This record gives sequence, C-alpha cells and structure tokens, in this order.
Amino acid sequence: MEKSLHPQTINLALQGGGSHGAFTWGVLDALLEDGRVNFDGISGTSAGAMNAVAMAHGFARAATHKNSDPREAAREALQAFWEGIVNLGALTEAQKAPFEILFGNNADAVSPTATWLNSITTMWTQTLSPYEMNPFDINPLRSFLENQVDFNVLAKLKTIKVFVVATRVSTGQAEVFSGARLTADAVMASACLPMAFKAVEIEGDHYWDGGYSGNPAIHPLIYNCNARDIMLVQINPVKRAELPKTSAQIMDRINEVTFNAGLIAEMRAIDFVKRLLSEGKLDPKHYKDVLVHRIDGGDTLDAYAASTKASTNGKMIHALRDLGIASAKAWLAKRYKSLGVQSTVNIKHDYLDDLRVPVN
Repeated sequence: MEKSLHPQTINLALQGGGSHGAFTWGVLDALLEDGRVNFDGISGTSAGAMNAVAMAHGFARAATHKNSDPREAAREALQAFWEGIVNLGALTEAQKAPFEILFGNNADAVSPTATWLNSITTMWTQTLSPYEMNPFDINPLRSFLENQVDFNVLAKLKTIKVFVVATRVSTGQAEVFSGARLTADAVMASACLPMAFKAVEIEGDHYWDGGYSGNPAIHPLIYNCNARDIMLVQINPVKRAELPKTSAQIMDRINEVTFNAGLIAEMRAIDFVKRLLSEGKLDPKHYKDVLVHRIDGGDTLDAYAASTKASTNGKMIHALRDLGIASAKAWLAKRYKSLGVQSTVNIKHDYLDDLRVPVN
C-alpha cells in the first residue's frame, strides 16, 4: 500500500470489553503496520486500558533502544500481551478461573470453565462479597500485567500521552490516570469488577472498573492532546435490534447499556460544542472542533455472545484479532482521506437520545 508522505496524527479511544479487546488488538496492529497514522494520545478503559499500556510500552521501549522501530516494537508488545492471555488456556481450570472472571461478565456459560464461573459468581453476588470470599485480595492478573509492562519505562514516554480511567467508588466519577500516576494499580483499578475483586486503593481513594464512568474517557484527548481526530475503537454495541428475553441476554444487555452510558454522555457534549461552533456561538480559539471516527466491532462481533468476553480461548482471540485487522484495513481504504478534514461518525444519529416531544 502506498504510504502518505505526511501521516495524519490521531488520538485513540479504546473501549473495554474483556477478551473482545482482542478485536482492538487487531485494529491497533493494522494501524501500526499501515504506517499512515501517528498517535498523539491514547485513552483506554479496562481491556482498552491494557491495550493502551501494552502498545505505549512498545513505543517506550523502542525509545530506549537505538535503531529500534517503534511501530514494530508496539506490535510486538501487543502480541506478547495477548499471546500471554492465550497461553492461559494451557492452565488448569482452577488456574484459569481468575483470569476468566477478570476478562468477562460471566453470564451465559459457553465452556466448562464458564459454566463453573457462572454458578460460583452467582453465588458470590447473592451471598458473599469479594471481601468475604477473597480476603487477601488475590489477583493473578497483577503479576501478569507487571511482567508485560514496565511502568517505570512507560512513565518516561514523551511522544504519546496515555490515559487510563477508573471509577472512584465514593463519588461515582471518572478518575483519569496518566504520566507518573499511570501504574499497574491504575490499570488494575480500571479493570476491577466490584463483585469479583476488592476495590483498588490508590492514594487513599478506592476505585472500580472505569466502564461505569467512561468507556472510554474522551475528554482527556480533547483537553490534553493537540490532534483533532479521535478514533474510537468500539466493541460494545450501542444498539441491538432484538429484544433480550433470557436472563443471560437481559444481563448482557444491561451490561452493554451501563458500560456505554459514559460514552454516550461524552458524545452528547461533543455534538453540542460542534453545533455551537458551526453556528458561530463559540470562539474556535478556545474550543476544539474535534473530528470523530470509529472502527466498530459491533456488527462484526454479533456472532460472539457477550458471555465470550470471559473466554481465554486462543482460537477465539486470534479470530477476533483477525476481524480487527480486517475492519481497520477496510476503514483505512474507505475513510483515510477524511482524517484532518471531517468526522466520519454521525453523532446525532448513532449516539444521541430521541428527544422529540409528541404534539397533541
């Protein structure tokens, strides 16, 4: 593919969604390989946060090694992270269980492990909290994450800003971690499912999964980055045509609605500012007219039940990666020339509420 002599610089907004984050891995891999986009900032939540720090860690390590290709280093870091998840498939069912809890919502069993997780998690939520079931707060993902990402090296990265969001339990508000505050604790907080693990304590405050307040948080990219273009990699569908009827389907849809609420609120704010700018009611010197784009795994991921977010199955994860690669390549082929020029997402149609008031 012919490369642009002047690559476009974009921001990335990466949703969480358990193992479906492998779709995002594929998207990032394709963008990195293509070479026509540079990255100003990356915001991620939960699995999106893990993708963000893995990718940024590759860039950070390349910066410490002469003649190292940062894009290839980022691709290698992402691959190492997700292959590490895949390798968990070789563990026993009991060993895999904590990872499958962390990477999903445990509704609707799809494997023997998921069946067991579904029953035990239901028991937990009805009878015991993680403070009773897991008093020592054993969480094997922490050591896995720390083996994958050197946060001291990551903190020195200057070329790309990284933002990870978690939800402060006391206020329900989003807390953004970046720079020196971006630690393994921050990423673990961003992925902390409150019925499975204790809230993560950071600087005296306690945090749960960032999806409750921003999935992902877009405002850090607007206020702290120079690039106008924001590429959302969305893996949780906003709309579903079919009415959920089984208990598992209902729970899946509740989770999707809950974890999209913050995104919809931010899209509403972006649309409002864009309309005021277009009407000349705001000073463009003080308000950024952001350009919004999306690589959407929604339709692509329809074949995968939301319960598969809890799976560490290698075949599925690699299939999702391949779907992400194909989706990103298709977007680049069709939409690349819009970068820096215009939004390719119709915010009003895709995200805003229908506020029509019936006329009597």
